[in-house]
Amino acid sequence: MFWFIVTIALTFLGLLAITFFIGRVIPIDPVLSVVGDRATTQVYEAARQAMGLDRPLIVQFFSYVGDVISGNLGNSISTGRPVIVDLGRFFPATLEMATLGILIGVGLGVPMGVIAAAKQGSWIDQVIRVVGLLGYSVPAFWLGLVGLALFYARWRLVGGPGRLDIFYEGLVPSITGMILIDSIIAGNMDVFKNAVWHLVLPASILGFFSLAYIGRMTRSFMLDQLSQEFVTTARVKGVPERVVIWRHAFYPIRIQLITVIGLSYAGLLEGSVMIETVFSWPGIGNYLTTALLNADMNAVLGATLVIGAVFIFINKISDVLYRVLDPRAR
Repeated sequence: MFWFIVTIALTFLGLLAITFFIGRVIPIDPVLSVVGDRATTQVYEAARQAMGLDRPLIVQFFSYVGDVISGNLGNSISTGRPVIVDLGRFFPATLEMATLGILIGVGLGVPMGVIAAAKQGSWIDQVIRVVGLLGYSVPAFWLGLVGLALFYARWRLVGGPGRLDIFYEGLVPSITGMILIDSIIAGNMDVFKNAVWHLVLPASILGFFSLAYIGRMTRSFMLDQLSQEFVTTARVKGVPERVVIWRHAFYPIRIQLITVIGLSYAGLLEGSVMIETVFSWPGIGNYLTTALLNADMNAVLGATLVIGAVFIFINKISDVLYRVLDPRAR
């Protein structure tokens, strides 16, 4: 446990160093972002000193580490609020959409990968591989725009951009920041249904990209297991094919799938920028994009730090589950 905590601390310190130096390498002057390009030299220098940018770089770094540990990520130029407050407001929206997306990806991708491996070379295998290829090659923004044009604008099967219709906003108190959970807590099923109506399309698109990766990896793992001698022995003994596939072949790969699913989930949390932009989804990806366009470095570094911390957390959870399920790794 001690070394586990030390590893997390060192990894997080490295993440802090990367985000800090990114903020210094990017050709954006944070002082000008605050005072504007028409400020006098005196105003510019006063703002620079107030922001601590006149101090040595190493002093600035340790000051940055201390501020992050204390929860001080500075104020956002775009919103005028503390960045930590903005992240607490926008991140749950991304978490909600990515969680539903990974559930769709796992629920469809794993069975598709297993079936494709069991039917290797058949038309079913070919169709599933084509679906996976589309998931790798189709641009996210294009698929989002096509989805809105067809399922929302033309057929009215799903909700449009945003998390709720405007007349449902503010009807339930924000407790977790995730509307589905908050509406259930409040007992307001009308808001819940409307939130699902808006969430289903962007989450399904994220789930499509996720299932392409998960399905491909599941197929690869299953093909390796189905070629093993113990699987051939089970078939020779007359074990039903369903039992051979799901118990003998699939059971050993569940440990590998944990890592794949964890990385895919982290990727959805980090890589949903285009989907959030297309669907006007008030998540961390949209927040990060707006901050970049406005040269809001405090918001950019804060969002980058949160995304990196999510990767660290999910990887460590995957390692723990790996050790729990595989005694050889303990």
